[in-house]
Amino acid sequence: MTTGVLDIIVVSCYFTVLGVLSLCGIHRYTMVWLYYRHKKATPVPKARFAELPRVTVQLPIFNEMYVCERLIDTVCQLDYPKDRLEIQVLDDSIDETVEIARRKVAEKRAEGFDIHFIHRTDRSGYKAGALENGLRHTTNDFVAVFDADFTPNPDFLQKTIHFFADPKIGMVQARWEHINRDWSLLTKIQAILLDAHFVIEHTARNRSGRFFNFNGTAGIWRKQAIADGGGWQHDTLTEDLDLSYRSQLKGWEFVYLKDLASPSELPADINAFKTQQHRWAKGGVQTALKLLPTIWSSKASLKVKLEATHHLGNYISFLGMVLVCLLVLPSMLARREMGWLGTMKWVDALVFIGAFLSVLVYYGASQYELGKGWVKRFLMFPLMLAVGVGLCLNNAKAVLEALMGHKTGFVRTPKHGIAGKVGSLTGKQYRTKWNVMAILELAFAVYFTFVCGFAWQFEMWGSLPFLALFPIGFYYVAGLSFAQAFGAKPKVAAPAPKALPAPENAKV
Repeated sequence: MTTGVLDIIVVSCYFTVLGVLSLCGIHRYTMVWLYYRHKKATPVPKARFAELPRVTVQLPIFNEMYVCERLIDTVCQLDYPKDRLEIQVLDDSIDETVEIARRKVAEKRAEGFDIHFIHRTDRSGYKAGALENGLRHTTNDFVAVFDADFTPNPDFLQKTIHFFADPKIGMVQARWEHINRDWSLLTKIQAILLDAHFVIEHTARNRSGRFFNFNGTAGIWRKQAIADGGGWQHDTLTEDLDLSYRSQLKGWEFVYLKDLASPSELPADINAFKTQQHRWAKGGVQTALKLLPTIWSSKASLKVKLEATHHLGNYISFLGMVLVCLLVLPSMLARREMGWLGTMKWVDALVFIGAFLSVLVYYGASQYELGKGWVKRFLMFPLMLAVGVGLCLNNAKAVLEALMGHKTGFVRTPKHGIAGKVGSLTGKQYRTKWNVMAILELAFAVYFTFVCGFAWQFEMWGSLPFLALFPIGFYYVAGLSFAQAFGAKPKVAAPAPKALPAPENAKV
């Protein structure tokens, strides 16, 4: 193969991948369009229960000594009659959390709450197994779920339960908000990334008649919808996404309440965040492989099938991002060799704009809809985009593991009891260690430093701002991975912090 032919192949592959990523932006525009088209169609219950039904609140925890007391205290502040409320603390812990949670449960039982401590020692099925086990211990028809890092507002049940007066409703999901959003630059970026999912995506899907998913927490289920969907299964790492689609395929309808916020704690440790992203990416592709054949053979509408395909398969785009990373420098050198550099240097800029402009519109719309302070948050978008790029190796690895059928256990995202700008990781347990991926990310950062140098030398002024996102993102993700892994050694043990005080208007 001649050098000229090889150059053409490299350049063609580079622009093909960039073009595909640009086309993915069409979906973001579609989500924003659907959001604004259906924005005013706020869900309301079709009827109200004359007598409130009994509800079980499940609290799955595993080694959460810093937040388990806060969780239990907050759930006990729910504005719901005590004789209608059952609480299950589903504890699979193997550390001090067991005694902390057991003691808190005993305290709440003495206060008159119907609360139960259910401890497993085998952890089979991980979170899905704990939830399924909890269902065996209740006869109630409705089950709410909150992860350890959540602090639901007192009105959560009152604002969700009446939707189930409609017998077709199987699940109601609330929007996540974040109690430590402003704790660090990392938590600010995470919040923006999640806001688009919960403000734009969920609203657009649900109100336009497409499938959307339970997010594993801050939602309430009709137990029959869980059973009809096949129950909690643990053959994927996203048991919530999996069950959501199976249940909706059985005809159950879901409701998303954008205006009902449920506070939660974001990972403050970059390595914990990367672990969480890895689990979501791998689990999403696992669910796609498991369910897409069933979805396409079902009687669901074409719009549902197309959206489900994109929703479940969207993490595969991270493979495309890695290909772009690998091809960008060979493409630049090939075009220089062929004499195409001058005529095509602005093509890069146009394609990059096609790939990134939709991201700005998508995330910008979510921040605008959240209101106050949206301009200040919008100014963070370049760094948010850079961090998204910096995560591509981590997430692409997860996608490849899923496609290759490589099985791994469920690794939970540790939390450290951080709220607002208060709290520290110093001396805390549950710190996630860095791994070889951080070294690879650092290598990519150095590689893209040279790429930007070549772009400067070749006077590719239109592409340079976009190319600069790559080294910034990789340096940030890799650097913070090392800094937080080595910055503070955890203590042998650490006491749980005091729980949040009860709001003055809480009814218990």
